[in-house]
This record gives sequence, C-alpha cells and structure tokens, in this order.
Amino acid sequence: MRRWPRRVRRLVIVGLVLLVLASSPWLWTTLAARGHLYAAADAPAADVVIVLGTEVAADRQRPGDRLAGRLDTAAELVASGRATVVLVSGDGGGASGDEPAVMTTYLSERGVDRRRVVADPFGLDTYDSCARAREVYGVERALIVTQSYHLSRAVTLCRQLGLDVDGVAARCDGCGAALLAEKSVRDYFASGKAAWDAVRDRPPAVRSPADPAIQNPLRG
Repeated sequence: MRRWPRRVRRLVIVGLVLLVLASSPWLWTTLAARGHLYAAADAPAADVVIVLGTEVAADRQRPGDRLAGRLDTAAELVASGRATVVLVSGDGGGASGDEPAVMTTYLSERGVDRRRVVADPFGLDTYDSCARAREVYGVERALIVTQSYHLSRAVTLCRQLGLDVDGVAARCDGCGAALLAEKSVRDYFASGKAAWDAVRDRPPAVRSPADPAIQNPLRG
C-alpha cells in the first residue's frame, strides 16, 4: 500500500472507514446476540416460544418452506418440554395471506394444543413482534425462533426491548444456497433499520391493550 499514490491510499482508507461505519449496526446485532443462540436440541427452557412470521405458500393456506421450518422447530421445543405456550407473531393482513392464522393451524395439525397457541396479527416486523410480546402479552422470558441468518437481529432487538430472550435456529428445508445468501445480505442491510428503531425507541406500529392470552394457559 505504501507504493500506491497518496490519492489512492486516501481513497482506500476512506472506503475502509465507511465500510466499518456501514457495518456497525450489523456488528452490533451479531455481537450482542453472542451467548444467546442455540440449536433446538440444546435450547434452554422458557414458558413461551415466539415464532416470527414470514410468507405463506401460494395457496394462502399452508406455510412456505421457511415458515414451516420455524413452526416445526417450535413444535419440537414444545414436545421436548422446553416451551409451554407458542406466540405466533406475524402480519394478519400480509400480501401472501394471514400469517398467524396459517401458523396456528399448522401447529395444531402437528400436535400442539391450540389453546396454547396465541396469535398476534400485528407483528408487522421483527421489532414490532418483540415490542408487542412484552407490552401487550406481558412476556418477560422467551425463546425466539427464526432462521439463522435472521436470528442474531431478532435476539438483539428483543433483548434491547427488555425481553430475556434466547434464540433458536429454525430448520430451513428447501432453502437453497442462493436464497440463504440473498436473505443474509438482506438482513445485513436490515440491521441498520433495527439499530435506528432501537436508538429512537420506536413504538410498535399498532398499539393494543394488555392481553392475558399467554398468562392464562401458563396459570392453568
């Protein structure tokens, strides 16, 4: 680098500085989640497992591959006794369909007691899902399930919002290398919005009164 012209050296240094600054939100979400990420078989116990929504299948009745992977992992956590109640949080009016309704049906078909599945139709993004889990449903301790490329951001946001959360990596059957690379890049850029939301303490898009739907089955 010493042999390069001074102008080139300056441009390289400026570029590296800008890269570090641009990557700082991603580094925050990645480093803050360390020690809180698990495989399903190694996950700690929690009363509640939060499943984050994503697109449903084209028929609007079944989950897509990624969503099915999240739900299968949550069902495994319930079956193994690591969780008692499932909070399915997604967009009830999404472009692909009613995510929480599809999630609830899928879980019940896989042996999860429907009375222990709570649907939040206003988990419009990861931040809203975390904020509403605490503010609306009174969740303080939980596992959160999503794919590995999304998991650090989800865990960091929930913990930033006051939830004692550990992340569990979901299955991703049918997810090819190209899709995983695309989602990883998308999540890299989404970390900037996550950091901005956290810094300004953004309220969820939809505010709702307290809902005892999670606490009732836990007391029972």
